[in-house]
Amino acid sequence: MVQFSFKEIVSVSLILFAIIDILGSIPIIIDLRRREGIIQSEKATLVAGVLMIVFLFLGDGILRLFGIDFASFALAGAIIIFLMGMEMVLGIHLFHSNPAVKTGSIVPLAFPLIVGAGTMTTLLSLRAAYALPNVLVGILLNLVFVYIVLKSSNWLERKLGQNGTEVLRKVFGVILLAIAIKLFKTHVSI
Repeated sequence: MVQFSFKEIVSVSLILFAIIDILGSIPIIIDLRRREGIIQSEKATLVAGVLMIVFLFLGDGILRLFGIDFASFALAGAIIIFLMGMEMVLGIHLFHSNPAVKTGSIVPLAFPLIVGAGTMTTLLSLRAAYALPNVLVGILLNLVFVYIVLKSSNWLERKLGQNGTEVLRKVFGVILLAIAIKLFKTHVSI
């Protein structure tokens, strides 16, 4: 029998909302849309959802299969996030894309921005602490919100204007750098 709990659904949803931080990613989304010409909202949301569900069920096993400890996985995500932050702060492009192949909706948007090491770690923790149906509903609610933000990125950019977007880009670039350094410090044992 499926045990839905409103309290657990709200808790899971809020925890994932804080970790995914799609609102904080708006400058990156706008920048990606500028570079790629379009953000494929449906594709990014679908891939993020599949990644979350797969990792929820198979995360530990997948990492063990490849002989990867979670700290190494988190460090790889930290490096990607660090490089994205450097791009935003310095106004340079480290991730070059082939204009004919639009992959920005998958990497870096769906992974590691929406579903990064923090989200994956959180999913494993949530699976241990909450009933599975409530975790799945929390994931679904977050994916709906992610889709709405991705779909409205053009409108958000118009509302922010060029200067507002640029200021947000720099500020969130520094925040991304700080997140990457925190991830790095947390998972490096010296």
